[in-house]
Amino acid sequence: MENLIDGYIDKAPLDVQGLLKRVREVVLEIDPELSQTLSYQMPAFKKNGKAIFYFAAQKNHLGIYPTPAAIEHFKARLKGYKTSKGAIQIPYTMPLDENLIRDLVRFNLSRLKG
Repeated sequence: MENLIDGYIDKAPLDVQGLLKRVREVVLEIDPELSQTLSYQMPAFKKNGKAIFYFAAQKNHLGIYPTPAAIEHFKARLKGYKTSKGAIQIPYTMPLDENLIRDLVRFNLSRLKG
């Protein structure tokens, strides 16, 4: 079966496809067993049916959606980004903070273990 995230990336603008592939690689470095799907029309990673991390190519930024609890937990670290309750906007002109993505994924995985 075709990986749905591959299909999403292939349909994204060429100039952001590499970034989207890297985001997926970084997430899967933390847990290669995460299920990969599309949810809310964007790539999603889940563990035991629970959402861990979403991302999407927007017009002027990469949107990452790591859950409201993760955004609240890392609020101080997110000062340089535009955020909302459930989203973080990373302008395409900014370098990707791979460690932030790793930490957001680890945080959400740790919450599953209770």
